[in-house]
Amino acid sequence: MLTGDPEDRSLRNIEIDVLIPKKMRDKARDEICTEEVKAFTECCKNSSIFMVITCRKENTALKNCLDKWYQNEEFKNKCKEEYLDERSEFRRTGIPRKHNK
Repeated sequence: MLTGDPEDRSLRNIEIDVLIPKKMRDKARDEICTEEVKAFTECCKNSSIFMVITCRKENTALKNCLDKWYQNEEFKNKCKEEYLDERSEFRRTGIPRKHNK
C-alpha cells in the first residue's frame, strides 16, 4: 500500500533533521571528499592502534572538507531536491531507490 501524495513537496521534521543530513553526509563522503576519505583510510590501515595520533592531519582534512559541504546552502538544497524526487518516485512506484538502479 502506497502512502503520501507523490507531488507533495512538504517535509516532516525527521526528513529535515535526519534523512536529508544523512544524504548530505553520504554524498559529501562518497562523491566530493573522496581524496580525503582515501587518505584517511590509508593512514588508518597503516597505523594500527596509533591511528588516533598518526592520522590527525588526514582526519582534520576530512572533517574540514565535510564541514565545508555541510555548510553550503546550494549543496543542501540540491540534496533536499534529490531527496524529494526520490521520495516522490517511491510514492509513485513503491520501489525503493536502491532497487531502482
